[in-house]
Amino acid sequence: MNAESLLTHVGIIMDGNGRWARSHSLKRIEGHKAAEKSIHEAVEFCGEMGVKYLTLYAFSTENWKRPRAEVSFIMTLLKSFIKRNIESLDGNSVRIRATGRLDDLPSGPLNALRNAMERTRNNDGLNLILALSYGGRAEITDAMRQIAHDIETGLVKASAITEETIAAHLYLPDVPDPDIVIRTSGEQRLSNFLLWESAYSELYFTDVLWPDFRKRHLEEAFEAYRTRRRRFGDIDSD
Repeated sequence: MNAESLLTHVGIIMDGNGRWARSHSLKRIEGHKAAEKSIHEAVEFCGEMGVKYLTLYAFSTENWKRPRAEVSFIMTLLKSFIKRNIESLDGNSVRIRATGRLDDLPSGPLNALRNAMERTRNNDGLNLILALSYGGRAEITDAMRQIAHDIETGLVKASAITEETIAAHLYLPDVPDPDIVIRTSGEQRLSNFLLWESAYSELYFTDVLWPDFRKRHLEEAFEAYRTRRRRFGDIDSD
């Protein structure tokens, strides 16, 4: 399969870290640690296959409700992940980006993230987009607030608002909609991930828990995508 001609943007809901930990009689934080290998494989495979954008649902707006100790650990893990991998990512021309209410992040991981984004901003390989303090409803709400402000200040008329207007006010308006959204762990829902952008994305669900997700599983998802017909509301031409 020539994925370069098929897939531009892949979104992944990385689910199952806690269940993986329980299945191995470990604490939940061990599941988060084990997930790093899966991230490495996804980044490597997408880069090899010519995918231009990979968005990983790393931390949702709802995840702030988790126990404080777990949230603190995840934030520390984010900072250390960036520091451990920035040399390799930069060396492979990966551009690190982020989407979400980033100002909600603690200063340590936020500064590490901003430094990584600045360092890799001119890289022309895979765009690795980390969805952090991200929620699809929050993104649309923030877009509506911006548009309402533009109406109040006379920059745009309400009657002139189109789908393109809304899309232009999303967090990363230059990033194309995902071709496929993959969710691991057997759950079959979007959980507030890229709600606007995934309106016509193909959805792929697998029972594999995220820490066990490897290149071969991603290849299976790509192969499933290849067999589907994306009509965008139209009818088959044959």
